[in-house]
Amino acid sequence: MKLHRLIDPVLGLERRLASRRGEASGVLLISAGGLGDTVLFSLVLPRFAALARPGETVTVLLRADAARMSFLFPPEVRVRKVDFGRLRRVGFRRRVLDELRRDNYRLVVSTDYLRHPDLDEALAFACAAPETAAMAPRPWPKHQPRLDAHRRRWGRLFESGRPLEDKVVRLSRFADFLAGGSHTPPLVALPPERLPPPVPLPGPTVVVQPFSAVKAKQSPPELYRRIHAALPAGWTMRIAGHPSDLERNPDYRPLLDLPGVSFEPAPFAELAGILRSARLVISVDTACMHLAVALGVPTLCLASAAYVGEIVPYAAEVTPPWVRFLWRPRDCAGCLGDCRFETVGTMYPCVAALDAAEVVAAVAEMTEARS
Repeated sequence: MKLHRLIDPVLGLERRLASRRGEASGVLLISAGGLGDTVLFSLVLPRFAALARPGETVTVLLRADAARMSFLFPPEVRVRKVDFGRLRRVGFRRRVLDELRRDNYRLVVSTDYLRHPDLDEALAFACAAPETAAMAPRPWPKHQPRLDAHRRRWGRLFESGRPLEDKVVRLSRFADFLAGGSHTPPLVALPPERLPPPVPLPGPTVVVQPFSAVKAKQSPPELYRRIHAALPAGWTMRIAGHPSDLERNPDYRPLLDLPGVSFEPAPFAELAGILRSARLVISVDTACMHLAVALGVPTLCLASAAYVGEIVPYAAEVTPPWVRFLWRPRDCAGCLGDCRFETVGTMYPCVAALDAAEVVAAVAEMTEARS
């Protein structure tokens, strides 16, 4: 058994014996997904924030890496970052859990369908809030007995439906459950007042994000050579990513030798302004794609079939007209990355099956519309 599981009961007893001053106040929303999940969560955040009583503060707890997208949140929302990678270290765990209890929140809401009993659930329970709420968690055989045992620890538990459902739709229904109402799920589009200012670009530009943390979702560099060749005269291409993306994918580096192609390493908070001025964004199904769509930028997503039904393509009722998804239907769609097939080269079979001619035709059509 892991050490933190052995000591959690002891630390929990210590926290219960420690006094807290004043009445419980404030709302803590836990969103433990990655960067793309945080973009989609930001669309529904105002409806969760409305659960606060007059004068209460709303705090969103994010994974430290995902907090790079918190610039999308309303300015009145506080952000609390936790390094989930360190939560199994006893000293760090103790400090974080103690701080959460001392903050004495009135209401704690886990907004995640996929939860881990030792991570985000442990954070929620450490708060010892008088009011708690969550969705019934996604089935997870490895942790199912503990997730089932934890169900009784939530004050309100929402049965959110089938395992595969659009993330924004699921969040919207959960917010309705908590607030008591029925609202149309929001489009994947930020309101004008939350859009960062555009950064002027010297000419018509397409921003390309070919990289993914899951390498099997990446299309080959040759596809982007063909995309570059299909761009209208005078258009430039910026390849967005972290410098380490090129280190991990050296076969993409020769793309930078093509005329009018440059590398764009700006962090997301700065990249957002650049995206707003782009004529088109072409991206794998990753955080940059969700960000571009939420910013209202014409976007072409080159998607795997792994997250069909949950992430991409979006449900019809939340899809804005400026995004287009290209993907190959397969019987195994919706595997959530648990691919049972051999890769084709380095790609998932569903990614390898993308038709390059169809991609280039879509780029030509979308750039012509923006010329």
